[in-house]
Amino acid sequence: MFVLFGVKTVFNTLSVRPGNCRYCHQHAEQRLQERASRFTLFFVPLFTFRRQYQVSCSNCGGSTEISRQQKESLV
Repeated sequence: MFVLFGVKTVFNTLSVRPGNCRYCHQHAEQRLQERASRFTLFFVPLFTFRRQYQVSCSNCGGSTEISRQQKESLV
């Protein structure tokens, strides 16, 4: 008998809005993304054990991690 378990990371785009990038200083779309790490058993996700949020620029690809409180104010 064997057990297959692992971790899967999923990216979800929560919102897209125009804004100025802090890296390239261009006015471009800024994506608010959620990165969720999930524990899987036999390739079935059981529970999420970590959520991280980031804002990324569609022009240069630069990204900044933000807190949950900052995410709530942007959504």
